[in-house]
Amino acid sequence: MARHAFSVLALAALTTLAATQAVAQAQTQAAQTITVTGRSSGQGASVAGFGDTPAWRMPLSTTVISLSQLQDAGIAGLGDLTRLDASATDAYNPPGYWAQLGVRGFIVDNRFNYRRDGLPINAETAITLDNKQALELLKGTSGLQAGTSAPGGLVNLVVKRPGPNLLLASLGFEQDGTLRAQADVAGRAGAEGALGWRVNIGAARLEPQVQGTRGSSWSAAAAIDARLGARTLLEAEVELSRQSQPSVPGFSLLGPRLPAAASINPTTNLNNQPWSLPVVFNGRTGSLKLTQELSSTMAITAHAMRQSLRTDDRIAFPFGCSAEGDYSRYCSDGTFDLYDFRSEGERRTSDAAELALAGKANTAGLAHQFKAGVLATRYQARFNRQAFNFVGVGSIVGQTVVSPDLTRTGESTQRSERGSEWFVQDAMTINPAVSLWAGLRHSRLHRESVATDGSNATQYSQAFTTPWLALAVTVMPQATAYASWGEGVESDVVPGLPTYTNAGRPLPALKSRQAELGMKQSGQALDWRVAAFDIHRPAWADAGSCDVTSSCTRVLDGAGRHRGVEAEAEWRGGDVSLRGSAMWLKARREGSATAAVNGLQPTNVPAANLKLQGTYNLSTLPGLAFIGFATHEGRRMVLPDNSQATPGWTRIDVALRYAQAWQGSRLVWRLGVDNVADTRAWKESPYQYGHAYLYPMAPRSLHASVQVRF
Repeated sequence: MARHAFSVLALAALTTLAATQAVAQAQTQAAQTITVTGRSSGQGASVAGFGDTPAWRMPLSTTVISLSQLQDAGIAGLGDLTRLDASATDAYNPPGYWAQLGVRGFIVDNRFNYRRDGLPINAETAITLDNKQALELLKGTSGLQAGTSAPGGLVNLVVKRPGPNLLLASLGFEQDGTLRAQADVAGRAGAEGALGWRVNIGAARLEPQVQGTRGSSWSAAAAIDARLGARTLLEAEVELSRQSQPSVPGFSLLGPRLPAAASINPTTNLNNQPWSLPVVFNGRTGSLKLTQELSSTMAITAHAMRQSLRTDDRIAFPFGCSAEGDYSRYCSDGTFDLYDFRSEGERRTSDAAELALAGKANTAGLAHQFKAGVLATRYQARFNRQAFNFVGVGSIVGQTVVSPDLTRTGESTQRSERGSEWFVQDAMTINPAVSLWAGLRHSRLHRESVATDGSNATQYSQAFTTPWLALAVTVMPQATAYASWGEGVESDVVPGLPTYTNAGRPLPALKSRQAELGMKQSGQALDWRVAAFDIHRPAWADAGSCDVTSSCTRVLDGAGRHRGVEAEAEWRGGDVSLRGSAMWLKARREGSATAAVNGLQPTNVPAANLKLQGTYNLSTLPGLAFIGFATHEGRRMVLPDNSQATPGWTRIDVALRYAQAWQGSRLVWRLGVDNVADTRAWKESPYQYGHAYLYPMAPRSLHASVQVRF
């Protein structure tokens, strides 16, 4: 710990010294304009699996968020991506916990919908962005890229790799005292730079405005590559990370009433007990990749990865109101039942290995860009007994003190899974204007689960095939119109509870399907895309009272149907650049045997989103840029019966970026104010475990950073 603190202080001192000298010499040295851009639409998403195909040619919806975009927005965590793309919304993003996103109205499953350089990982952890080059978002049903996944889309983390010589350090500040320090060092050695390396180190003292959430984090990552021959490349990387910080539970309805957001102090933490402990996330990930070029147009890759996570999950958890006999909300007077929850020593291990052949070929007069291969995965989750004990009554004022109860009487569930996926995909050019895209993935999986006391043992195996098909037509230079159709699969079992007549039994695999029509274009000054989609996802429901033994059965009951239109554009004109995205979504339940359910909107899903970003580079002072962000989200349903909804809201953020040259180095200064108007609103309304929660928008806050590239 002492060495960790010393490293942070040394890096901070180095960065501050460089910045101070730069300011002193700013009047005597001409500042060079340093253009920092991040085109979201021009580059293709590697997670799509079509190599270096540009985004405007792909018949699917993707967004690539670059490192510079994250820095300009002051984004340090995965959950803040919702500020940059209208399709992505908060699904359950409490401070101090892992991030959950919604895409096209469906929750992105943290167990199955995340990738790291294309291989599956578990995102039930705090993910560091210190060693990430970009974030890719693939929207819609993802059966072509994943054996099992929720239909909203995939998130792919692109890891920084070795490159030219680089020495970069940065120091950042966030209100009320958060400090972040980072270093990024890279280089090449050997004949013609055959050996490359890159090291990323980051550390933070976390002290947000929310009370009782002081914590810390650090990460260390290294990547190397070696050119073993003219056509052989070996790549390896490893990442270590740790975050320790108390998490923040949500507010809720007060009896039948939705409290006004303006009446709530957004810095209040209902987990602020003297005995509250931090949630601790430890992560270790490593991968090895070998690429062998067979010819100038064909290569075979072998890529393997292991991720090992360890978590201590602890919180003073508000849940329901026994005084009024309602466990879906807090009491009318602002009190609630408080529980001591502890699940310590959670271990999650994910292994993945892929062998793939990719390339280009010409057969029967058609040009093909193809990829085929096999992916093997293994996952284990091992937990201990947990505590979830009633310890008294709390209040939304956040000042009630109760005594803890550490008794661990609750059973957890141990899970094991292994799977194999065979896949093939091909982009066939029929003529210069028309191309046909197709893919098929066959998946086989075996899952086992058992409670920590040995009860409720379940195991099952399933196999399924998910197709994808698209037709693309080039209608003008660098512009494509397309139509696509695809399927995705989710697999689950009935909870092993005595209330179910079919407890512990595997459910039939749920096949979601999506149809999409779109058009996109990329130009020198303007990139844009528009897409209309229709996603159909079967739904499960509990038939019966579910209040006594064998009183209900989990059955297939209709579907969720999400139809909408997305639009995204980025314009660059001299000193000004504008970027915006919008989504209109009609998400409804249909086909349920319970007529009252049909036509209802899912909870925590806004029907309209708008995200805008503008940058103005001041020509009279080269290097200085003004940046503005505007976010609007529509109302969200709080309860499944749609009887309560939070109002929509709009938020404005502003920032300055100043880039300058200094003694052969480059400095980039950033200063930002989030939520300039100090807007008070309910940012999201997750409905979790049969309980309605409300999370307030963070108050106005300041963040600043300086980055030095030597």
